[in-house]
Amino acid sequence: MTQAAAAGRGRLTAEREGELYRHVIELVREVGYDSLTMDAVAARAHSSKATLYRQWKGKPQLVASAMRHTRPRLLDDVDTGSLRGDLHALAEANMALEDDTVFMNAIGHAVHLNPDLGVALREMLIEPVLALLRTMLARAVERGELREGAAAGEFLGHMLVGALPARKVLDDQFADPDFMKRYIDAVVLPALLNS
Repeated sequence: MTQAAAAGRGRLTAEREGELYRHVIELVREVGYDSLTMDAVAARAHSSKATLYRQWKGKPQLVASAMRHTRPRLLDDVDTGSLRGDLHALAEANMALEDDTVFMNAIGHAVHLNPDLGVALREMLIEPVLALLRTMLARAVERGELREGAAAGEFLGHMLVGALPARKVLDDQFADPDFMKRYIDAVVLPALLNS
């Protein structure tokens, strides 16, 4: 076997990878994170377990990768020219997985019981979003919109993420983009600008 043939078998195409991620999300919806197995993913995706383990270290990395793949690309680089615009764009883009309540409930429960899943989610999802928020704040400081060292900046991620379950608990509704934009204008921006 040539090196080119061996290398070709080791890498999934973008289309095949996207298809595999869709199967992972479907299986988590159907059976939950804890009951999800690499065997089930391999069978559903018509793949081999060896391929899955070659591409991902294990189930936590595979599920976190599937979540990262399904998040909107807008989150990679939000720069509308204003802090308010950036936060509104983030609110608009970030609702893709939050709308999938069955999946998010399964992951929310599983992360408390599976430290490896928590680590994978922090590495692949949370840290990139926190880095994006830090970039947004730094740009706002450069543009003169925000005072450098604004105390509320440390809690920006907490404010945004905390609103999602709070809306469901307090109002029995999900935090849709309209709610998040109103929340950003009434709570987040005043906290940032006045601290």
